[in-house]
Amino acid sequence: MRIVFMGTPDFAVPSLKALVAEGHEICGVFTQPDKPKNRGMKLQASPVKEYCLSMGLRVFQPAKMRDREALGILKELEPELIAVAAYGKLLPPEVLELPKLGCVNVHSSLLPKYRGAAPINWAILNGEDKTGVTIMYMAEGLDTGDILAQRSTPIDINENAAELFGRLADLGAELLVEVVDQLGQGTAAAVPQDDDLSCYAPMLSKELSPMDWRKTARQLHDQVRGLYPWPAATAVLDTVRCKIVRTNLPGGHSGQAPGSVLQADKRGLCISCGDGQVLEILELQPDGKKVMTASAFLMGHPIQVGVMLEN
Repeated sequence: MRIVFMGTPDFAVPSLKALVAEGHEICGVFTQPDKPKNRGMKLQASPVKEYCLSMGLRVFQPAKMRDREALGILKELEPELIAVAAYGKLLPPEVLELPKLGCVNVHSSLLPKYRGAAPINWAILNGEDKTGVTIMYMAEGLDTGDILAQRSTPIDINENAAELFGRLADLGAELLVEVVDQLGQGTAAAVPQDDDLSCYAPMLSKELSPMDWRKTARQLHDQVRGLYPWPAATAVLDTVRCKIVRTNLPGGHSGQAPGSVLQADKRGLCISCGDGQVLEILELQPDGKKVMTASAFLMGHPIQVGVMLEN
């Protein structure tokens, strides 16, 4: 099948690779323009562009999709299908209507739940025990198109967003290949979404980072997992601001006030939470330092048991 692929981050690469491996004709790939990164602010290509360059695929990087340039390129390419995975730009109606088989999108949630920019993170932040991927027709609304296929997967209680991101990227690639095959054979069946069951997954911000020890241990554990690697959950550990990288739920009831340090030694760092349960900090990153274990941190920054941490 003659396909234009649109995608930008790491999440999109497995889907593009899978289409290439299946022998589809990738007549063009749209990805976001190179962006300055790191201290040197050098322009850096997206992961999708880097893969395309390694494979000799034609790459297009329009600044806007709502202009004649992008539409003109697509008309010249004459795709039968446009496949999208985390492109980062909305497609205007004239693009959605261009390919005869339509435009399909790989979305990392079980729609209609978690429409929007950060579905993987919000599924973890909200304590979901399962999520999945959806292949859907694209429509003018935000992730509102008819569903072509879905596949679910459990979320492990200690799995963070980066780990789940990788699993869903691979799962989405597998399902996309199946749906493209069905579209080619004319056997694909689309089901409208139930808007009454929808919820939104907005973009992340650093405002979500500070940990409030008055929350339950599970909520704080989910905050650490859901915000990893960015913007990361943060806490002030006896005057030292740290990103909290990995935590554990050891169980047990502390009987102490929220924020009380219950243990701070070579065995680890344990904090009492709002529900009386315990949160164990396993790994952290002090400002300006590398990631380290809690026990290594305590060797240089001893904390007394009974100290009350800031909320």
